Order: sequence, then C-alpha cells, then structure tokens
Amino acid sequence: MPESDPAAAADSLPRDFHTTRWSLVLQAGGVGTPASAGALETLCRAYWAPLHAYVRRRGYGPEEARDLTQSFFAMVLAKDFFGEADRARGKFRSFLLGSLHHFLLNEWDKARRLKRGGGQIIVSLDERDAEDRYLHEPMDHLSPEKCFDRRWAETVLDRVLARLRGEYEKAGHGERFERCKPWLVGGETEGSYAEVAAQLGLEETGVRTLVHRLRRRFRELTRAEIAETVSGPAEVDEEIRALFHALSG
Repeated sequence: MPESDPAAAADSLPRDFHTTRWSLVLQAGGVGTPASAGALETLCRAYWAPLHAYVRRRGYGPEEARDLTQSFFAMVLAKDFFGEADRARGKFRSFLLGSLHHFLLNEWDKARRLKRGGGQIIVSLDERDAEDRYLHEPMDHLSPEKCFDRRWAETVLDRVLARLRGEYEKAGHGERFERCKPWLVGGETEGSYAEVAAQLGLEETGVRTLVHRLRRRFRELTRAEIAETVSGPAEVDEEIRALFHALSG
C-alpha cells in the first residue's frame, strides 16, 4: 500500500478526555453564548434519533414524538439544563436518557408552549429520516430503553464510518473505502478480496493490507467516539461491549 494511505498515516488518537460530549455539555450550559449554541446543536444532531426512537417506543405517534423530542431540547435550552450537569455522573447516554424519562413524566405539560409548531425551533433536523429509520427497522421486541441503546449504537457507528470515509476521501481514496467497507459492517465473502483487487487495480495482498488498516482505524475511531461519551478511560471497553451488544439484540 502507498505511504499516503490515510489509515497508515493517521496520527495516534489522543488519550485525554478534553474534547468530549461532557465538554460539549458544559459549553451548552453557557446559555446565550456562540459556543453554547454550537455545542447544543452538536448534541441535538448526535442524539436526536436515539431519543426520538425512545419516545416512539413509549407509544407516542410520529408527530407527538417529534414534538416531544424537540420540546425536550427546547427545555434543555430554556432551563440551562446542562449548566448543572456533572460529568461524574458517568455515561452521557445514561444521563441523557434519564433526563428524557424524567421530562416525559413530569415536564411535558409545562413544556407545551415550546412545541415545535408553537414557536421556538432550536435547530433544523432531518426529522423525517429519524421516523423513516424507526419504521423501516421495527424493534417491537425491544423495550424503550433497549430501543434507545440500539439507535445510539447505530448513531455511533454512523459517525465513525462518516469520519473514516472523510479521511479516505480527503486522501483521494474514496473508492477504496467504499469497496472495502463491507468488511467493516458485514461478513466476508470467499473470493471477494480478488474481486475488489481487480476493481481497484491492486494486488490481492494490497487489498488485504488495506482492509487490515481500515479495521484498525475503525477500531481507533470507535474508541475515540465512545471516549467522548464516558467520564474516564476505564469505562471505554465496557461501553464498547454495550454498543455491540445493543446491535446484536
């Protein structure tokens, strides 16, 4: 493989936890600042689909689930909700889901005035995509909590794949990524190395090397993404196990 291969040239991932979801939470707590607005939008985009799936699984219809999810984030903004968040609480997804559960139990009536159709829209999101994914991936056997975990895991992997794709496209190797992506998200097919080698104009050994490097970088980026959602390094492996368990359910 050429030395310009992005998986081979990627810098080692930082092992500190300075740029994390918890850091975004603290930024989002600074209501009224440009940093808080950007941090809140990032959190909304990352967690809209998992929270929407949880609300839908609780028995709410599409429009009400959309409004509830939007109102939850509006409440977060209006009440400086993240201003008192404590990273010591542990996993961010657990903190967020517990907060939504509390909101559904106690805050919905108070938050009606913040409904999406009644005034404040905090960020433009592809709500239809979230609903389409919910309908096309029925999870009737899952509890609302497990439905949230499943969508959270899918969201994490979507973000990882998007970042990895971006690295290869930036290096001019987007086709290599697309041809080899099935080894990251599915099983191997006998003889497929040779087929991909012919498509890319590489030796079969070159494709095997490429897949090896893709897998390694995929693991690195997955760990980095997970690291952003927990309170310390010791929880990363546990959360990765939870991620793949959620996907297998």
